[in-house]
Amino acid sequence: MNYSQSWLTRPFTERSTQIFLGVLFLAVMVVSVLHLVMPEGSALYVSSYTVTLLGKYLCYALLAVAVDLVWGYLGILSLGHGAFFALGGYAMGMYLMRQIGDRGVYGDPTLPDFMVFLNWDSLPWYWHGFDMAWFAFIMVLLAPGLLALVFGFLAFRSRVTGVYLSIITQALTFALMLAFFRNEMGFGGNNGLTDFKDILGFDLRTDAARLGLFIATGIALAVGYVICRAIVTSKLGRVSVACRDAEARTRFLGYRVERVQLFVFVVSAMLAGVAGALYVPQVGIINPSEFSPLFSIEIVVWVALGGRATLYGAVIGAIIVNYAKTVFTGILPDAWLFALGALFVLVTVFLPKGIAGLLPGLKKKTDDESEAPTSGKEATA
Repeated sequence: MNYSQSWLTRPFTERSTQIFLGVLFLAVMVVSVLHLVMPEGSALYVSSYTVTLLGKYLCYALLAVAVDLVWGYLGILSLGHGAFFALGGYAMGMYLMRQIGDRGVYGDPTLPDFMVFLNWDSLPWYWHGFDMAWFAFIMVLLAPGLLALVFGFLAFRSRVTGVYLSIITQALTFALMLAFFRNEMGFGGNNGLTDFKDILGFDLRTDAARLGLFIATGIALAVGYVICRAIVTSKLGRVSVACRDAEARTRFLGYRVERVQLFVFVVSAMLAGVAGALYVPQVGIINPSEFSPLFSIEIVVWVALGGRATLYGAVIGAIIVNYAKTVFTGILPDAWLFALGALFVLVTVFLPKGIAGLLPGLKKKTDDESEAPTSGKEATA
């Protein structure tokens, strides 16, 4: 690979990236056209419900890509990325709540309904500014990014690794879940934030807004994927892989491993926050259940099923698992977790490289393009 190219434009020369972006663009266009052009009675018509459901799948796909970036290429098994996803979702939810204004149940132009119900006298200081879209969008990145920066700085500086780091990330998201369940936190408690009306002046209940959010999510997934590919194909990515495979040797060669880990971890958290922000207006609610440690574990299952350290495999795994979840919850509402577990076991036994392992040609091409080293020494090339 020609490393004299710009790190951000290099992914566009990869065959794997071109295929991924082409398939994603085609899928988004087909869904949009079938929704807008075909009559409702047609077998090819894509309903607003399906558009919203597919948009949710794409949000999960972006979240899976974020997890694969740190787990697949950095070797950090994060069991707390649901926290970053939820923080981005709450930042968006706070903006959407402020947009309701006096159209709420209690008609208060400033306080959300749940605050009026709980007899709050004034808006908490951390809610100020969320009536402005630009501020909310910054907080979508800043809130999860800042949490990842503080947590990562403390953890990586202390050289916490392996299963201990995984347990700490899970404890982090569990602690946040307990905190957000409390009414006095000012985030809606158990019920969370809901009853959204509009976004950027567009009515969220209209088909046009739902389609727009679906397209925006597709664009966000494409941009997130390209950013991740740009990182893993750069020198930073090569050092990340060296840290994954031989951390001690990489330190001996003079690299500041904790800085590499921290940067990639923060970028991954921000991508997860964007996924959460796009998820909330499409599903219409955000509550503390998104902080559930089980959800974070489920994200790891998506990546493992799709294929770790491929990025596109994470997308495949997220979409397939969540589609299966939708089907199984309708057919076997009390047993879908068993079906998911069986799917995970079968893929682990028969496809140890994940579903992406069925595409050996594409996987080999991706590996060749990345020039991923297997040792810290190669990272100096």
